Amino acid sequence: MSNKQLNIGLFGFGVVGKGLYDVLHTTPTLQASIKKIVIKNADKKRSIAAENFSTDANVILNDESINVVVELIDDADAAFEIVKTALQKGKSVVSANKKMIAEHFEELLQLQQENKTALLYEAACCASMPIVRNLEEYYDNDLLKSIRGIINGSTNFILTKILEEQLEFKAALTLAQQLGFAESNPKLDIGGFDAANKLSILLAHSFGVIAKPSDFIFNGIENIALPDAILAKEKKQTIKLVATAKKLESGELAAFVLPQFVAQADNLYHVQNEFNALTTESTFADEHFFKGKGAGAFPTASAVLSDISALGYNYKYEYKKIYHQTDTALSNDYYLKVFISTDDLSKINKDEFEWIEEWHNEFKHSWLVAVIHAEKLFRSDWWKQEGVSLILCPEAIIETVEYKKISKRSLELAGVV
Repeated sequence: MSNKQLNIGLFGFGVVGKGLYDVLHTTPTLQASIKKIVIKNADKKRSIAAENFSTDANVILNDESINVVVELIDDADAAFEIVKTALQKGKSVVSANKKMIAEHFEELLQLQQENKTALLYEAACCASMPIVRNLEEYYDNDLLKSIRGIINGSTNFILTKILEEQLEFKAALTLAQQLGFAESNPKLDIGGFDAANKLSILLAHSFGVIAKPSDFIFNGIENIALPDAILAKEKKQTIKLVATAKKLESGELAAFVLPQFVAQADNLYHVQNEFNALTTESTFADEHFFKGKGAGAFPTASAVLSDISALGYNYKYEYKKIYHQTDTALSNDYYLKVFISTDDLSKINKDEFEWIEEWHNEFKHSWLVAVIHAEKLFRSDWWKQEGVSLILCPEAIIETVEYKKISKRSLELAGVV
């Protein structure tokens, strides 16, 4: 049993903050209560009494009786200052701000060590899905081979509406925002930034790699066109924004977030709407599949509540993989099989490809299937411009060793060697 009384200072009373308030009031067994809520706009009408609120951050940060700070605001810079000050004052912190954590991971790691306090952020990665603690506690880094999944509920909701209900992109995005699934700035979701921030955090807990989104390949779903969705249907596939981290034969790590064609046999095929899912692959346990709601007030609040509960037991991340496994590094030395469609062939840099398997020209819409070295994607952005859609094929990664075998075989068949 927890024997620690948790006095909470809450920053933010939006969708998740209100959800947490409601959830806490239906969990009487947890020895936790919200003492004060700091908000930005004092004039906004809210569902609880005005005396619960303040616009002064110091009301929470300087209150010695408050031992837990819960940060649920969408301003990453302001969130970092709040979290930093709270940790320096010896308070435990729970945050759902994936952008802030991804950008300041090393500094937050140091602050926890120096001040001997805990920062927990389960809700920052996959909302209701308990993945951070599982990666941290269950999987040994030597055994984990890959993680792959849908880690942004908003884009998955939008893609579901486009592919299943033939909604236009803008209509699907508006619906996602109305339901509270999309960020206040939709670019974070649809541009792939949110998923990249989450993968950045997951890399630390799964493989001990500290990396920012700028260190790996990522893109969102903005350029996916209706013909792409139609083609997916014809091939009995769907399109998902998939985050991948995979140990290569070299021992290095491939990591990226890109749209991908997903076949019916893939567990991710059946993950619809705002749900998230993650498949882990390890040497002895083989595959595990996690699925849960990745957006919305109560699913996200449930993860925040779980972290608050864990603080009652003095739980903190040990970051074992970072401290004991420091030899894993990110690498772009592998090949990707990609589908690329465009409204103008001049936008495609054909010289970048190792080879092209298929080529189709249609009026105002052309597409090809090709193999490209990951480093060439990482170093260029022609494939991110408007009117160009890059989607991974179901079997996306081709290892360097495998590529050399395929190339040799292709040359043999051509009678060159």
